Amino acid sequence: MLSLIGLPGSGKSTVGRQLARRLQWPFFDSDRLIEERLGCSIREFFESEGEQRFRDIEASVIDELTQQPQGVLSTGGGAVLRPENRQHLQQRTRVVYLRSSPDELFRRLRHDKNRPLLQVADPLGRLRDLYAQRHPLYEQVAHCTVDTGRPSVSALVRSILQQLGLTPVQPLQEPPNPLNSRA
Repeated sequence: MLSLIGLPGSGKSTVGRQLARRLQWPFFDSDRLIEERLGCSIREFFESEGEQRFRDIEASVIDELTQQPQGVLSTGGGAVLRPENRQHLQQRTRVVYLRSSPDELFRRLRHDKNRPLLQVADPLGRLRDLYAQRHPLYEQVAHCTVDTGRPSVSALVRSILQQLGLTPVQPLQEPPNPLNSRA
């Protein structure tokens, strides 16, 4: 099992889907599974129930998904906040930290209205605060780190496969890079 961690917008879902395709493994997106179970968006749940209740549900989903025998797991950006999540991720999976600077993330996310933690007056400041808080936790949990910067999704996938010594099953196809195409 392989898990991707990082701040919101670092490419966990996009890169995770490509990794899963290349390895012919199942892909799991913890945020999507949570939304399916809740029957509403994470943003709506945050607004009605609060972050702590969301984190409780997220911890249950992370525990469940990290027990899968094989797959690529894209986690929510705050999954590392709970000690039990960090333990499950590190002990049960190979963890890749997709590291992105707050400025790069702001460029990608400045028009995104679906991320509850960024619906504030100063989203760049919020991203800088999140980075300061979460970066040490990401580093603590990660087995390897990949800087997202401006490489293509395919280049990031190749780097991850190489660092982890994994051999892809599917040949590489260069799709458009959604991480750099957001205006």
